[in-house]
Amino acid sequence: MSAVLTKTHYTAEEYLILERAASSKSEFHNGEIFAMTGASRKHNLVTINIASELHNQVKNRPCEAYVNDMRVKAADTHSYHYPDITVICGKPQFDDSHVDTLLNPTLLIEVLSPSTEAYDRGGKFAHYRKIPTLREYLLVSQDQAIIERYHRLGDVWVLTEAEGLDATITLDSIECELSLREVYDKVLDDLDQESDSKDE
Repeated sequence: MSAVLTKTHYTAEEYLILERAASSKSEFHNGEIFAMTGASRKHNLVTINIASELHNQVKNRPCEAYVNDMRVKAADTHSYHYPDITVICGKPQFDDSHVDTLLNPTLLIEVLSPSTEAYDRGGKFAHYRKIPTLREYLLVSQDQAIIERYHRLGDVWVLTEAEGLDATITLDSIECELSLREVYDKVLDDLDQESDSKDE
């Protein structure tokens, strides 16, 4: 998230009217609208790699995977967000007849960027935790082969990590697995070059 728009406070209804007419995306929390910035090449590659893997694994099951443009509402925190990847297993529920704001995600994934990492780990995750249907939350590095998985166990969120290109991570909520080698496909050259430069 980046700059706040000039008006100091908006209702959720005003936000949705503006957002549906806008040419770019913004998120909303507690009356404030935040414009979203563009993503890097690595961010886009990691996102599409994950989405492709999950789409292939859930396509014959009652699950759907969305990338970037599916808005998610965290009703209890009065916020609307655009996760990098959203997966729903079961019947999707939407906020209204526009069918563009999902209420019941099962899994949310954010690919970390320097400008948003602190928020993805802190405030945004706090909003996401208030969504009753959410079972897992992934934070995916774009600079090294690391995925952090937060899994809901009752009222507690448990962290597990997968690190290195030979690692895999199991997503219990949607019965899928992610190979980090597949997640970082075509990002590997960048990672290898960065590693080589540090060794010199």
